[in-house]
Amino acid sequence: MIGSSFARRSALAAALAAGSLLSACAPLLLGGAVVGGSLMAVDRRTSGTQVEDQGIELKAMTRVRETIGDRGHVSATSYNRMLLLTGEVPSDADKAAVEQNVARVDNVRSIVNELGVIGNASLTSRSSDAILTSKVKASYLDAKDLQAQAVKVVTERGVVYLMGRVTEREATRAAEIARGVGGVQKVVRVFEVVSEAELADMAPKQVQKP
Repeated sequence: MIGSSFARRSALAAALAAGSLLSACAPLLLGGAVVGGSLMAVDRRTSGTQVEDQGIELKAMTRVRETIGDRGHVSATSYNRMLLLTGEVPSDADKAAVEQNVARVDNVRSIVNELGVIGNASLTSRSSDAILTSKVKASYLDAKDLQAQAVKVVTERGVVYLMGRVTEREATRAAEIARGVGGVQKVVRVFEVVSEAELADMAPKQVQKP
């Protein structure tokens, strides 16, 4: 039983790692859920906000290229209009300039600037980050007390950033699971914490049959 469970988690991690290398336009279907793509049916954002977040990410990356060109490696991840900046830039001035310019993108509600002022991460390091992200996602799929699709995972240099609209219980549990994954150096919570009542309001309402 233990061997089969380990094999299943390994298969999930391998599938998720493969999915992270695919284009966002080609989501990976896994067990009826979309991994690496947008599944509006289970996302706790409205469909409009999901589209808005995609637009924010594209516009933010345009601003990044205009600001530093190819002098750094920056990723922009938006969830419910909260923009997370990760990656590397060569100077503190570049870090501040990137944040200042992406702040002018329409609809950005807040910015979490986690850019490192260091040399660009190697391809090996980025590949390791993708594998770590996949392992964390696979662990969430295994958990019986957490809705895996509610948590967005971003990994940079072994640091795992967790985004999403979750309750305090879910936030604590998600961070606990991520910390237990081998290779994770640190877990940073970038959640929007909601109450249990607010979470209940997000749940799809079932139509009563006459």
